[in-house]
Amino acid sequence: MPRTRPPYPPGFRVEAVRMLRAGVRSSRQLAAELGCSEQTLRNWWRQDEADRGERDGVLSWEERQRLRELERENKLLRQEREILKRAAAFFARETDRL
Repeated sequence: MPRTRPPYPPGFRVEAVRMLRAGVRSSRQLAAELGCSEQTLRNWWRQDEADRGERDGVLSWEERQRLRELERENKLLRQEREILKRAAAFFARETDRL
């Protein structure tokens, strides 16, 4: 089973991306210094570029948040619709008996 760790604080991520953008060290060297993987740094960089509008094809942080909210709302609406369908079927059966 893979080892997991708590998420890195947002400030840590911002600082790591800033250092990566400065280009003083390679992503491999910086990852070793910070104690995270090189792929993690690349992911943060890619997300930072998306947030700045410099990269297409990747959702910005705000877009990701909105998408999560819409998915949550969609799930709730589907559940409510299912409950209403069952209630309508129940009451239709009850009125047929009378």
